[in-house]
Amino acid sequence: MTQEQPFYFRLTMVLLMLALIALFIYFGSDLVVPFALSMLIAILLMPICNFLQRKGLPRVPAILLALLVAVLFTGGIIYFLSSQIASFLNDFDQIKKGINVHLNTVQRWIKQQFGFSMREQEDMFNDFLASMKNSGQGAIGSTFSSITSLLTSLTLLPIYTFLLLYYRGLIRQFFIDVFSKTPKNEVATILNESRIVVQSYMVGLIIELIIVATINSIGFLILGIKYAIFLAVFAAILNILPYIGMLIASIFCMLITLTTSTDIREPIWVLVVLLIVQFIDNNIIMPKIVGSKVKLNALMTIVGVIVGGLLCGISGMFLSIPAIAILKIIFDRIEDLKPWGRLLGDENDSATKSKAKGAKAKRQPANEA
Repeated sequence: MTQEQPFYFRLTMVLLMLALIALFIYFGSDLVVPFALSMLIAILLMPICNFLQRKGLPRVPAILLALLVAVLFTGGIIYFLSSQIASFLNDFDQIKKGINVHLNTVQRWIKQQFGFSMREQEDMFNDFLASMKNSGQGAIGSTFSSITSLLTSLTLLPIYTFLLLYYRGLIRQFFIDVFSKTPKNEVATILNESRIVVQSYMVGLIIELIIVATINSIGFLILGIKYAIFLAVFAAILNILPYIGMLIASIFCMLITLTTSTDIREPIWVLVVLLIVQFIDNNIIMPKIVGSKVKLNALMTIVGVIVGGLLCGISGMFLSIPAIAILKIIFDRIEDLKPWGRLLGDENDSATKSKAKGAKAKRQPANEA
């Protein structure tokens, strides 16, 4: 009879495992991020592939057609954003004039409040630019490296996605064989639940993006904001990043509105619109469309997004939610890890499971009797 390990030992092993996984993700992010994104895309496209194959289309053409749909959808978004950015750049001279007007206002306020003359402020700004110039070579090298990494990832994404879809049956059987000591039905259930959660999350995000972009557009158009559609769509895309995304979007939209408007109230109204949309999203859209399947509490979501950002940047922020959701499914199925699953879940989910467990315990004696 094997003796159960003490709690501190099991806790240490779990934390050590998480630390090793984090180190692997951090140092191998160039490999992990494209592969993880490809997994999400493959899971999202799987129903399309299965539908086409049921209609008699061979596997390879079905996968290629599903990938074509994804490329056209992504290409449409990129084309729209690039056209809006081009329009934004065409008006850059006017925007620069607006920036100068507001800078002069800020300079006068600094002079009145702190006594720094215009000349002293310009000297401090020039010193700041000089220090930035000295570190510019490193920044250029880092930017070039980031662009190269991005292009490599974009090249690998469709290749990884195609191969994951092509070998999806083999990969599924691999997990069943690896965990052969676990009942086959248990492994299959974990895989199916993970697939359903990821598909629901991705589809829910797309629906949420469309709804939020529409509401933002209506609000900005009513206010008469310049670049209303661009700012609305951009804010909706950033909203994909939980909590942090909307904060960045609010600052960006307010700054752009400030530089394209002479009315100081317009940026405030933009913030009001975004706050109203955020309230609707958090209390109606997100719980109904996304949160119904991905039952994670806000604390673990925020921590996960921050950790994902530290490990892999923006991609890590996006990937953190489905990753935590899959971990929760695994934890809920392993007896020793169930407390960790409850820690990740929300209170309603934990209460439902406790009631179900209590009902099962009550039925057990009755059946035995």
